[in-house]
Amino acid sequence: MITLTYSGVTAHISDRLDWQDEFSWSPVDQATSYSTTGALLVDVALKQAGRPITLMGTETAAWITRALCATLQAWAELPGIELTLVLRGQARQVMFDHARGGFVGQPVFKLQDGEESPEQLYLPTFRFIEV
Repeated sequence: MITLTYSGVTAHISDRLDWQDEFSWSPVDQATSYSTTGALLVDVALKQAGRPITLMGTETAAWITRALCATLQAWAELPGIELTLVLRGQARQVMFDHARGGFVGQPVFKLQDGEESPEQLYLPTFRFIEV
């Protein structure tokens, strides 16, 4: 089970979320330039933070309820908060990555206005940055 914890409150999220960018990030950063003599200068270092983590539900799995969606949206509206994400058995400190959309919940089934309920199902997308 994937969990997200903020201020002692834990949200249990389906472990069927797809980690979209699990293997597309590298902790190695490299910059190249040339010296005034024309020699190649290569600077290589390990990044200390900043790994993007994108978790997406699919149309057939990893849905969340409207009630949970409301809680997560309220957390996403708090600027700069740090959360503990437990993913693949490892705890990670993350923030919502608002530059890439933060948190989005789309209803699975379209209902008429007034038909919403706390049990209504939503398709979540989480965009975090590891800090």
